[in-house]
Amino acid sequence: MKIYVPRDAAAKALGADDVAAAVLTEAKARGIDVTLVRNGSRGMVFLEPLLEVETAEGRKAFGPVTAADVPALFDASFGDHPLAHGLTEDIGWLKSQTRLTFARVGVVDPLSLADYTAHHGLKGLKRALEMAAEDIVAEVTESGLRGRGGAGFPTGIKWKTVQGAKADQKYIVCNADEGDSATFADRMLMEGDPFTLIEGMTIAGIGTGATRGYVYIRSEYPDAIEVMENAIEIARAEGILGQSVLGSGKAFDMWVRVGAGAYVCGEETSLLNSLEGKRGVVRAKPPLPALEGFLGKPTVVNNVISLATVPVIFERGAAFYKDFGLGRSRGTIPLQIAGNVKRGGLFETAFGLSLGEIVDDIGGGTASGRPVKAVQVGGPLGAYFPRALFDTPFGYEEFAGKDGLVGHAGLTVFDDTADMLKMARFAMEFCAIESCGKCTPCRIGAVRGVETVDRIARGDSSAIPILTDLCNTMKLGSLCALGGFTPYPVMSALTHFPDDFRTAQQEAAE
Repeated sequence: MKIYVPRDAAAKALGADDVAAAVLTEAKARGIDVTLVRNGSRGMVFLEPLLEVETAEGRKAFGPVTAADVPALFDASFGDHPLAHGLTEDIGWLKSQTRLTFARVGVVDPLSLADYTAHHGLKGLKRALEMAAEDIVAEVTESGLRGRGGAGFPTGIKWKTVQGAKADQKYIVCNADEGDSATFADRMLMEGDPFTLIEGMTIAGIGTGATRGYVYIRSEYPDAIEVMENAIEIARAEGILGQSVLGSGKAFDMWVRVGAGAYVCGEETSLLNSLEGKRGVVRAKPPLPALEGFLGKPTVVNNVISLATVPVIFERGAAFYKDFGLGRSRGTIPLQIAGNVKRGGLFETAFGLSLGEIVDDIGGGTASGRPVKAVQVGGPLGAYFPRALFDTPFGYEEFAGKDGLVGHAGLTVFDDTADMLKMARFAMEFCAIESCGKCTPCRIGAVRGVETVDRIARGDSSAIPILTDLCNTMKLGSLCALGGFTPYPVMSALTHFPDDFRTAQQEAAE
């Protein structure tokens, strides 16, 4: 009997380790030979810990399971049980997805290279090794892949810049400093399918002429750090990394580096400073990291999901990937649904679903059962969207047209008890705390922003134009997105939820 219990951090936080231990204990007591696989999460956090049993028909799912439920599952021979959901692949929430980047996550043993290759792993790399470097970059450009870290910059253009740069050393840096609230796709991918990130970075190295790579992971991700380090050692031992990748004569090797937890180090130039052992502060641009990045050398800085998507593009072709999505938003996006929501988790789908479909149909509305008031898209610096904007298609340009951000595709749902003035204050306070201090609009503007929102809360309506002017200054004058994006949640709260600001003034007057 083969049983799967996730080792994913979210599943572990909900008791997966206890469930795994209970499975082994119960199997031993009953004299049943059980192979326990600690896979990644399927992304259905509302069903975690999700226990799966391999059968002749396919894997059957049970969840959410506690350690106390395990004896009864054995009694039922993992058949008819209140926690049974039938075949995992037939669960509606999972079946309706388009899983490309996350196709193997939750399916394979994360540290089994045999499992990885049995599920189409390394096919993309083998194809890339037969191509000229220029053709590799052209394939990525043609696919329409854009940075999944938030900026949405075309990946192929960044690779082409590094490829064309003249230098004795070039680098691939993976930005795994996933600091936005309601985002966990990077962590899930690294914990559930680390070899796909290794494969994507290796293809990037071969295409751009970079021979060394680094995965910069935030210190709050100990499980991801452990899995990535182990996977890199396995890949190196099997000849996937090293002086001759898969015997091709082309070199690429990589290492994990751990950040200290600063939010601003999710910005690429702050990350590079940290990677060099310096204080994590923003660099002025130009020069671009693609020309003068890590240690002053040409450097590709891409997000985990961007790099992990590269293997499927090379396995199935740029045209296949480009066929998904809408407008200039091509391919799929891993939506991370969180907050006050009934069905939270990771849902990979093609760009183009409306925000309402994501929140109401996929997320199932609020967990509290109260009406949805707002959805913040793009992390703590994303705009708050009211229900009046729920017809907005999920795409970079479509959200920008509504003064919003796709960002890292994290969505936080709020019900009608949320106070949007307080949320606006939180955005300014967050920026004030996390600012690296390099530029005045961010360093000083956020502090003044908190004070100005407090004036509004005390009933001073004359402070509203000041807040608006301050947001414009931060948006246009900040060196990086921390100060530049903070106005999005503040101004969206003020624009779409004016009653919350008026109510504060009325209460102050009383």
